[in-house]
Formats: sequence, C-alpha cells, structure tokens
Amino acid sequence: MARLNPVPMGAVILGVAGLIPFLGFAALSVAGNDGGLGTLGLSPRTILSAYGAVIASFLGGIRWGAAAARNAGSGDYLLAIVPSLVAWAALAAPAPWDLRILGVLVLAWGLVDQDMPRRGIVPRWLGRLRLVLSGVAGAALLVAA
Repeated sequence: MARLNPVPMGAVILGVAGLIPFLGFAALSVAGNDGGLGTLGLSPRTILSAYGAVIASFLGGIRWGAAAARNAGSGDYLLAIVPSLVAWAALAAPAPWDLRILGVLVLAWGLVDQDMPRRGIVPRWLGRLRLVLSGVAGAALLVAA
C-alpha cells in the first residue's frame, strides 16, 4: 500500500494565506462596505474579481508545470490554458456573472485536477489540498456574486 506523504507545512500556510483575499473581499462585498477602497476608485468586488482571475490562471499553471515536469502529453498542456481563458472572459462579463463564472471555474478546477494525483503526476496531498482551497475560494466568489 502506498504511503501517504503529509502535506508540507509551507503549502498549507501559503494556501490558507491565499484564501484571505477571497474571504476578506467577499465579506466586504456582501456587507456593502468598501473598506476605504472607494477613495482609490476601487471596490472590493473589483479586486475580488481580479484576484479570482489571477488565481484561476495560477491553477492552470499547476497543470502546465506538472505536465512539463513529467513530460506529459499535449492534452495536459491544452487543458492547462482553459482556466486562464475562462477567467479572462469572466473579467469581461457583467456583474454578477463575472464572479459566478470565476466561482464555478475555481470549484470545478478543484475537481478537474483530481486526475493528476490519480495519474501520479503530482503528490496525493496536492489533490486533497486543492479540493479544500478550491472549495473555500469558489464558495467565496459565489457568495460575493
């Protein structure tokens, strides 16, 4: 039976830290509070949308990097660009569709990427961690929508 490697503490800490903007800006958006960002011409919702798009692109980068490290097939590279393209389109969508699209994308990508630990191209712990992080981030985006 394969031994489960524990999740590296650095990955846990940085992953949880990456949720702070999702949770904070979603909370400000839902509360209708701009947190002082209005003085800069920004809104929590706009920042949340931009952050969600950046993170979605990062998620595609995980697959791209894993494919490159393991010399995977071209299908992995093709699939890796999907989050960036969908996130880019979401930024052009009107509210509330921008955050809805990003929320569904982040949630779905947590599931899509579960093939990578099964195929052995990333460690098992990454699949488990991704489910948790994508679940919280995607839910925050949907709640703020």
